[in-house]
Amino acid sequence: MQYISTRGNTPKMPFSEVLLMGLAPDGGLMLPESYPQIDKATLDKWRGLNYPDLAFEVMSLFATDIDKDDLKALIDKTYTKAVFNSDDITPVRSLKDGIKILELSNGPTLAFKDMAMQFLGNAFEYVLAKKGQRLTIIGATSGDTGSAAEYALRGKKNIEVFMMSPHGKMSEFQRAQMYSLMDDNIHNIAIEGMFDDCQDIVKALQQDKAFKEKYSLGTVNSINWGRILAQIVYYIKGYFNATDNNNQKVSFCVPSGNFGNVCAGHIAKEMGLPIERLIVATNENDVLDEFFKTGKYIPRKASQTYVTSSPSMDISKASNFERFIYLLVGKDSQKLNELWNDVNSGQGFDLSHLLNDAQNKYGFVSGKSTHADRIATIKAVYESDNDLIDPHTADGIKVAREVRLPSETIVVTETALPVKFSDTIVEAVGQIEIKRPEHTKDIEGLPQRVVVLDNKAELVKELIEQKVKL
Repeated sequence: MQYISTRGNTPKMPFSEVLLMGLAPDGGLMLPESYPQIDKATLDKWRGLNYPDLAFEVMSLFATDIDKDDLKALIDKTYTKAVFNSDDITPVRSLKDGIKILELSNGPTLAFKDMAMQFLGNAFEYVLAKKGQRLTIIGATSGDTGSAAEYALRGKKNIEVFMMSPHGKMSEFQRAQMYSLMDDNIHNIAIEGMFDDCQDIVKALQQDKAFKEKYSLGTVNSINWGRILAQIVYYIKGYFNATDNNNQKVSFCVPSGNFGNVCAGHIAKEMGLPIERLIVATNENDVLDEFFKTGKYIPRKASQTYVTSSPSMDISKASNFERFIYLLVGKDSQKLNELWNDVNSGQGFDLSHLLNDAQNKYGFVSGKSTHADRIATIKAVYESDNDLIDPHTADGIKVAREVRLPSETIVVTETALPVKFSDTIVEAVGQIEIKRPEHTKDIEGLPQRVVVLDNKAELVKELIEQKVKL
């Protein structure tokens, strides 16, 4: 399988090259030339597989340049009960009203990002060893990507990690998870700004061709195709766990900020998974909700982005949205370039004439949740089901209940465990003991190491030049 850029000006390349590169040289995002199709017979064959075996079947369709035995070994090393605290890896549980929750947060950093990042860490190390190369990872996080990446890449050979986060905008637990890591190859940078500022710096450095080549820059943000690929697997497994047979359809409701998670669900649907609807749930930063309701995509400046109690979704420029829009405009790279020029100029774009396609052909609908909504939802779910959920998952459940059709099965993709957002949980349900895994006890009291920088790409470049020994 060969991969192409949404912008149309990057030569075709295989999976292992795409894995290391992050943003394409032409500024676009990499995608397979076409999505492999899975029919009912394939689904019937896959239904009984455990998670690692299913992951191998799915990933081997996309990572065709990696030896199959090696790929199987990488996957078996990644998806274990020891790492994810469950033989099922991603179990599904049901609330009393029939809404289902796909558990994705049982990994080491208690967030869904572990599902892809643990694979990415092992895949990076494998491909770099094969090629005799090293990699400098630059990333941006609004909350959970950073810790998931750092836990997956700490101590890995030939990899240095520079992770930017918005200064003072994450929960105390999230900061502690990242900043308490003392591994020599992990470098935390708190940027004076919002997540979108951090993401803009990642893109600026990725687009500096000479710097990118000299320091072998890669990414772990969901612009990296390897992240999307690993996430496709849990939509298929979640479908199996939420249904009795392959004649049934389900809808997925996905708390969304950067559009990476729901993009993986969209690709699973395009491959043939029986998904009825993809429900995008936003918080007060509702740019995506606005698009799926009006066809207008108008990203906001960082100064117009709200700081909310579901911080991992405090994003107003959804990087992965480009992969969907590329399909929506008929894979017309010239048109896509024009649209993103308008995004970069701050005016956004209007595709209201294609809104019916987005909704009917591709199955997208959306909804919005506020702080008051998520507090009420956390409280209601706790009282009715004795089930604690984190604020992002609460956004998903609120929107799922709001848009649910008669007899529709909706699976909400869990974002994180509630202990990561204890202040919000206590506000919703009062002072209770919130369960946390043994390895996270007293994490907030550990020493922390972080560099605070102004919102300037040049300062990040200087830090990388200081720390990376070529």
